[in-house]
Amino acid sequence: MIKIKNLPELNPRKSNTHKGSYGRVLVLAGSPGMTGAAYLCSKTALRSGSGIVTLGIPESLNPVMEVKLTCVMTRPLPETKASTLSNKARKEIMKLCEAHDVVALGPGLSQQPETRGLILWLIKNIDRDIVIDADGLNALTDNVSVLHKIKKNAVLTPHPGEMSRLTGLGSAKDVQKERLSTATQFVQSIRKKLSDEKKLILVLKGDKTIVADYEKVYVNRTGNPGMATAGAGDVLTGIIVSLIGQGYDVFDASQLGVYIHGLAGDIAAKKKGGLSMIASDIIEYLPDAFIKYKKMKGRNI
Repeated sequence: MIKIKNLPELNPRKSNTHKGSYGRVLVLAGSPGMTGAAYLCSKTALRSGSGIVTLGIPESLNPVMEVKLTCVMTRPLPETKASTLSNKARKEIMKLCEAHDVVALGPGLSQQPETRGLILWLIKNIDRDIVIDADGLNALTDNVSVLHKIKKNAVLTPHPGEMSRLTGLGSAKDVQKERLSTATQFVQSIRKKLSDEKKLILVLKGDKTIVADYEKVYVNRTGNPGMATAGAGDVLTGIIVSLIGQGYDVFDASQLGVYIHGLAGDIAAKKKGGLSMIASDIIEYLPDAFIKYKKMKGRNI
């Protein structure tokens, strides 16, 4: 296992480019009471440099998102009686995937049984790199073998509670006792069933977030307790999916994503105090974080 010390450089932007040059991101998120997760993730993807972001949302929630989001495109999708994504959305979602470079799956999608089944089907059938978070991870509980069937690369972003369910460990506390070994052993167990060209990256969130794949691991040093607030994870998913869409390798995107996420949180804490921080504050200070990162020399951080 190699500990990564050097973070990647930011990709330069050339003058002769257009919005399609910086990635087309599809976010599948949201359900009644959880439109905030969809909002935070998709807005963050744009703020992190994506050229085009489309939010796929249950159709009855679309009017709400069209008001909340002005720069993100929205696509109303077939829904269940509970106003969550329905199996009937499969065909339309697959067409959307063809028109996008990368997919974020899970924020606020709910654990409604039909939606849960749709999530598992999508993980097996989406032919794009995919970032799986929140209810995407919840759907994998007792169904981890679905990851053996991914078509491209996948990034999983669990918090300790979600990680305990993925691994079958007793509780989040059990994960916290052995964060590094839990992360690396999980990735290695999935690796055995994947072909060589496919990558699975695990981002175990928390104090000193861990990014692990089969050969290397990175332990993040940015971030603060003020980021322990609802929605912060949706912001992280938005950053990572944006960077993948911009052409970063999935490990580099995950590594850089957690660093920038924590750095923006550190700036927000200095400006507003950790006690009062909310997830949207992290988005607000993303521009400052990217500017500060670009000025840093070395990357031995």
